[in-house]
Amino acid sequence: MSVTSGTKRKEGGLGEFIRLLVHAGIIALVIRTFFFQPFNIPSGSMKATLLVGDYLFVSKYSYGYSHYSLPLSPNLFSGRIGAFSKPSRGDVVVFRLPKDDSTDYIKRVIGLPGDKIQMIDGVLHINGQPVQRERVDDFIDEEEGRRPVRVRRWKETLPNGVSYTTLDLPYNLQSDNTEVYEVPPDNYFMMGDNRHNSTDSRFPQVGYVPFENIVGRAQLIFFSVYEGERAWEIWRWPFSVRWGRLFTLVR
Repeated sequence: MSVTSGTKRKEGGLGEFIRLLVHAGIIALVIRTFFFQPFNIPSGSMKATLLVGDYLFVSKYSYGYSHYSLPLSPNLFSGRIGAFSKPSRGDVVVFRLPKDDSTDYIKRVIGLPGDKIQMIDGVLHINGQPVQRERVDDFIDEEEGRRPVRVRRWKETLPNGVSYTTLDLPYNLQSDNTEVYEVPPDNYFMMGDNRHNSTDSRFPQVGYVPFENIVGRAQLIFFSVYEGERAWEIWRWPFSVRWGRLFTLVR
């Protein structure tokens, strides 16, 4: 009968632990690169669909892969690989800002290649036709550090039948009356659901978004904390977590 010294058992255990960490890291890298990547929401441009403090999974495979799908985004190839489907009107997507491709934005796809988009008196028009919308109950905006504010909310229905809600202040801004935007080939027109608090394709800072710049489609809110809270402060979770938003689909 053979025996193993205590020292060797410790070395073997340490080696197994290191191998386990390496394998776990490889699996996490594969999942992040090809399947799902987590993002958090730092601003209110997509209220009330997405709130500051939401954490969500974005599917990387929905529209195929560009070099922005890879960690650190090395410019190894152009275009997309495996793009079996393309974004549809109403999809909520994460994309790299065309003028600063180190910055991620999240918006809703409103215009497809060839579409003509215009805002007239706060009403979205696609190819010359106003988008159907109806007034729904107000959104109570409880932004940190200020009193709750009631904001008008509308239900919009796009030509393909996708419905969602938007927020709208009771006065016209520059973004409520725009020129006609004709979306170039292989580009998309993005807008935030919080129409008066969203820097999107209506503004030159964003403009049209090339298909190559789209990282993926927002799918699931897996965690959410109230604005001003920190997700890693687990001792505050009973009070800081928005429990009702956990594991809800992004629509």
